[in-house]
Amino acid sequence: MAAMAETNNIHAAMEGPEDDAKCSFHHRIFLEPQEKKTSMKALLVKQAKKTCSCTPAKIKDCILGFFPILQWLPKYKLREDLLGDVMSGVIVGVLLVPQSIAYSLLAGLEPIYGLYTSFFSCIIYCIFGTSRHISVSIFGVVCLMVGQVVDREVERAGYDLQPVLSALPGDSNSTRNGTEPLCDKGCYAMAVAATLTFISGVYQVAMGFFQVGFVSVYLSDSLLSGFVTGASFTVLTSQVKYLLGLDIPRSGGIGSLVTTWINIFRSIHRTNICDLITSSLCFLVLIPAKELNERFKSKLKAPIPVELFVVVAATLASHFGKLRENYGSSVSGHIPTGFLPPRAPAWGLLPSVALDAIPVAIIGFAITVSLSEMFAKKHGYAVRANQEMYAIGFCNIIPSFFHCFTTSAALAKTLVKESTGCRTQMSGLVTSLVILLVLLVIAPLFYSLQKCVLAVITIVNLRGALRKFRDLPKMWRLSKVDTAIWGVTMAATALISTEIGLLVGVCFSMLCVIFRTQRPEAPLLGWAAESETYESLSAYKNLQTKPGVVVFRFEAPLYYINKECFKSTLYKQTGVNPLWVKAARKKAAKRMLKEKEAGSGEKQSSVPVDLGLEPVGFHTIVIDCCAVQFLDTAGIRTLQEVCRDYGDVGVRVLLAQCSPSVRSSLLRGDFFKEGEEQLLFHSVHQAVDFALGTHGAAKN
Repeated sequence: MAAMAETNNIHAAMEGPEDDAKCSFHHRIFLEPQEKKTSMKALLVKQAKKTCSCTPAKIKDCILGFFPILQWLPKYKLREDLLGDVMSGVIVGVLLVPQSIAYSLLAGLEPIYGLYTSFFSCIIYCIFGTSRHISVSIFGVVCLMVGQVVDREVERAGYDLQPVLSALPGDSNSTRNGTEPLCDKGCYAMAVAATLTFISGVYQVAMGFFQVGFVSVYLSDSLLSGFVTGASFTVLTSQVKYLLGLDIPRSGGIGSLVTTWINIFRSIHRTNICDLITSSLCFLVLIPAKELNERFKSKLKAPIPVELFVVVAATLASHFGKLRENYGSSVSGHIPTGFLPPRAPAWGLLPSVALDAIPVAIIGFAITVSLSEMFAKKHGYAVRANQEMYAIGFCNIIPSFFHCFTTSAALAKTLVKESTGCRTQMSGLVTSLVILLVLLVIAPLFYSLQKCVLAVITIVNLRGALRKFRDLPKMWRLSKVDTAIWGVTMAATALISTEIGLLVGVCFSMLCVIFRTQRPEAPLLGWAAESETYESLSAYKNLQTKPGVVVFRFEAPLYYINKECFKSTLYKQTGVNPLWVKAARKKAAKRMLKEKEAGSGEKQSSVPVDLGLEPVGFHTIVIDCCAVQFLDTAGIRTLQEVCRDYGDVGVRVLLAQCSPSVRSSLLRGDFFKEGEEQLLFHSVHQAVDFALGTHGAAKN
């Protein structure tokens, strides 16, 4: 009854305007939420009961959700899916073998560890992953980040000078001072990589457990693209010394790209001609073959495994030509068969690599989740982002005990996998079998493979990232801000470091978001004839304006950052600053008072004393709030000040098209004072009609 009485009072206060004008505004009864919000305590109790309840059905759903393979494997269709999965698995495995060996070099590790990593990651993702198509294995950018940490820790340990104490008990039977075991450089490097991989996986699983997948929203497509392109320059730079056969130290830290190029040019007179010729021949074969694969991928049933052919041919040429013995060419060396015994990560290294693992974990899960969602959308099925974080986390935690380093999804291999008929993650198991065959039988045959060949394979696979420069004109036309984010992230990643580049990119993209809301578009609107539509006068032609009514739209949230921009833009667009008008009127009133006091019957000054009393040219401002997503206390206070200041100079301010959250904020912020009319409108058209109707009634 109280609400009905309040409604009647409001309507009674509006007697005089036309009937349709009376119904064109909202009042408090309309704005009040229909249901009272549940208390926080009750909400927490309800959620706790739901989470802690244990029923057989819930246990079953939990197990099936945590192990997606239990859902799709019993329903596997042999006739429809097996052929495509086997074909794609074999092809990806054939391509993955030379890349695994090459990327081990990028990570600063022995070739066998790359094969271990690819083998275990394919199996584990098949068990935990929800995507049917992505290929989880070694990824160049992640390998680069791992290699930088490995090189730093190996250098700190002084392995270039003498054997250093191992953090892993049991590495060797020999001891220093009879108490601590020794470990060689390769063993210690793998210990660093395994520890980094373990803690990265822990971070990723923790992200999945606490459901913080929203972190990936801060890594936009332009930011990730710029980061990968910038890191590709660093990868390319790190491989140049192998192309030329130079023996120079690997640079790390800030400015490593510039430092590496300086060292290369200082040592370029020591170039190994044999490695240079081999590198050139491999480029001449690989680049055209890759281009042909891409150009005719629609006609080819499967891409030509040209990398494998190059590896086999180069290994045979190096072995029979005795390139190492005769020309001093650097080769891969002994690659053992089988598997090494499991070994725990070096727990003593955790404090040293815990901080480095954060960007590695973020990049790994961001790329994996984005690729999963992209291919799921393309093929019409759903993936779960939190489960993907579990999957990529376990792809790092479990293999870290088996001499593996960090993995993530890889776009190039995923595209090959999809285009060759992959239907499920069964293809990942087939890929693991191919790599297992190499590990058990074929691996030692790569002893004579030159490192320059592996460097060429790594560089050729960077073509996709480096080609992003061709897309810059189109990106610039679509969004200058995204192009700026791409450029800043790419430059910072390449010229400073990968970790700092990622941080710079995130900070710059967030600043761009803030800047967009700090200086948003705020046009005046006009009316399209014979409709109820209002659009920007600067963007559309043939729009009309209503006499005495100004329609203004602010295209951003209204909060503490842009409140001054809101007021200054409103004053500029309307051409009336109410504070100046009030000041002018006060000044005119004082002048008039002085004229009367000083006149004493004399003739008054010819200066017009009513200068500040001239009308402002309109009687109503309608603020279109359709683009205002939220208000904070500063925004509410700003609206109150605008309404009060314009009201003091005889101009009424109406709000239209406010969202429910904005209306709720206005109510909670006491925007409507007791006894005042509460005017909020469904549309700009209603607000304008109401303004014209009430102004006409006031004149009469």
